Parts: sequence; C-alpha cells; structure tokens
Amino acid sequence: LTARYPQIHTQNIGQSILGQPLHTLTFGAGDTSVFFNASHHANEWITTPVVLTFLEQYANAVASGSTLYDLPSDALYQTVALTIAPLVNPDGVDLVTGYLDEANPAFASASAIANTYRNIPFPEGWKANIRGVDLNLNYPAEWATAREIKYALGFNRPAPRDFVGASPLSEPESRALHALSLRHHFSLTLSYHAQGEVIFWQFLDYHVPQGEQIGQQLADASGYALEDTPYNSSFAGYKDWFIQTFLKPSYTIEVGRGTSPLPVAQFPQIYRDNLGLMAMALFLAPSIEK
Repeated sequence: LTARYPQIHTQNIGQSILGQPLHTLTFGAGDTSVFFNASHHANEWITTPVVLTFLEQYANAVASGSTLYDLPSDALYQTVALTIAPLVNPDGVDLVTGYLDEANPAFASASAIANTYRNIPFPEGWKANIRGVDLNLNYPAEWATAREIKYALGFNRPAPRDFVGASPLSEPESRALHALSLRHHFSLTLSYHAQGEVIFWQFLDYHVPQGEQIGQQLADASGYALEDTPYNSSFAGYKDWFIQTFLKPSYTIEVGRGTSPLPVAQFPQIYRDNLGLMAMALFLAPSIEK
C-alpha cells in the first residue's frame, strides 16, 4: 500500500507480547481525525482485510479522481485524516491462523492456558492476546465491573477469552492504542469485531452528542442494526473507554454472521456491507461538535 500510494504514512506505535510491531497507517490531509481498528480479538481476524481493503479502495479513488461510495474522495482526503490500526492483536491472530505451530514455545504456552478451558475449542476459539488477556476488556472504563462479571463466569485467570488482565492497560497492545488515542483526540472511532451484523454505540449513561444519530446513519449505510450493548459486554472495551474519555462518537462494528473465525467466503459480503459504513464515517466526522 505504501509503495503504491506514498501519501499513506505508517507508524510503529508499540510491540506485541512476542515483539511484533503494532502498525498504524494514516491517510488524509484534513484537520478532522478518524480512527479505525481491527482484530482486537484473535479469531476475528477477518476484520483486518476489511479495513485494509477499504484503505486500498479509498487511496485508489483519490489517486484516480473517482468517488468512494458516491462520495467525492478528494474532498474526504482534504477534510479528514484517517488512521487505521489494522492488526491490534498480531500474536493471537498468528495463533488462530496457524502461523504459530506446535514447535513454537508461544503455541505451547497458549495450549496450556487453553487446556484449563476445555469447552473452548483451540485454537479457533482463541480471542485473547498470546498470554491469555482479552484486549477488549483491558481498558480503564469500569474495568472492575468487567472483572466482576467475567470472574463470575469462571474467567479469573489467563484464558482463551474474557480474562480482563491483572489491571487496566496491563497489556502492551491495549496500552499502545490508549496512548495513540490520547495523542490524536480522534473525532470518531470504529472498532471492528465479529460477528452479528450489529453496531453498538453507547456506554452506560454517557450522552455523546450526535452519537445515536451518526450511528443510525452508519446502520443505514450497512444494513446492520444499531443496538444497545449487552450488559455483560458493556465494560472495559476500547469503545467504552473512548466515549468515557472524550465524549465523542465511538462504535463497535460486529461483522458477518456465524462462529468466529468466520469463513473467508463471507468476506465479499462483509466488505460490501462495510464499504458504505466506513465511507460515511469519514463523511460525517467533520460535522461532530468540537
């Protein structure tokens, strides 16, 4: 992408547990900053090609002077700076996709964790980072409540999913996104997950100006339902922390339907559903109250 479109700037914002770089890509010259992230959860890796394919199509539209979802791509580029963290959890994704094989010590460590939760298939049921912390339960947004809920369900130690960690921001991956967000003060964020074809938009009783209205426009563009977050999933996620901290629109997008990891055969439909959603997020972001 960066070789083909030199306007795309990359940055290394940190490292994973296994030392893999956590990359971001930024495209756009505007004063309004928007943030997309994908693959907090390892077995939801299909979200990474969703956001990267969007960036490729968007950059191509700008280069060729064409539209993006019937929107003027150059006007979007001049108005908005889009930053994408396409692979928040690279170690976990490598585990689920088979890149880490049984000869790798990290595989053995994860397998030992999984053996204490035999009802969760391994490795396909793995959502956590490589040391068994669910990254989307590791942000300082009512983290203690998330801990209480997940401990009651038996996730009180490293696990393939739903373990909140020893403390908020205990993991390098969540710390990297936290620090990035504090530096940039994004106007709007999308966090990509799977599955359910729904958009979650609120956190507790925080009133986000335009949050529901923009959420409904994103829902209209995608065909997804705009819904309240289920109580047991309502705490310590990136969206929750962002709303609590900045009181700006932030959404969790749950793509596709089925059991994660979703089959690659779903990718074309998932991308068709989300092209308009992501383009509308860029289009609507400048209207957000400063």
